[in-house]
Amino acid sequence: MFKKSDFKKIKDQSGIVFNSKMLKGLSPLERYELLQLCHRRKYKEGEFIYYQNDPGTGMYFIEEGSVKLTVTNPAEQNKNGEYSLDIHAPSEFGTMSIGYEIRRLSSAQCLTDCTLLGFFKPDFETLKKRHPETAVKFLEAVSTQAMKQLEQTMRKLTETIGLETAFSILLESQYDPEPEN
Repeated sequence: MFKKSDFKKIKDQSGIVFNSKMLKGLSPLERYELLQLCHRRKYKEGEFIYYQNDPGTGMYFIEEGSVKLTVTNPAEQNKNGEYSLDIHAPSEFGTMSIGYEIRRLSSAQCLTDCTLLGFFKPDFETLKKRHPETAVKFLEAVSTQAMKQLEQTMRKLTETIGLETAFSILLESQYDPEPEN
């Protein structure tokens, strides 16, 4: 028998995935398939979810609470070489680690007690086996988000350091056989 709290939990979890901007291209059934593979985790205020430069192992949907994403430039730690962004439920973060072997670009720390739904690389592998069409659509959504971020970054970089330097960085990284981590 379901308790009232069970229904609330299911409603909260489905609200996250169903309200995700990134997943808007997936049907309700496809979103449900994804939700079934997510892991609910609770974190305390101040607790780190992951650190900058950790291997990317999965992404998170925020069910409850707020998370601060922080990028630190180690060369400028004494000069306030840090940027942070607060994100709140419902939202997702860490999406680049699904389908791509990259290190975390930021640290993620809970600003409040948080409940998160984790979707990790093994979950994505399971999704690919069980529902390959959904996995393709999900990876397309992640790729579209990454391309939008790249476009916005290139636009800002071009404004800041100039067209030639910005595109030389882009092209060198594209054709460099061993990019630095």
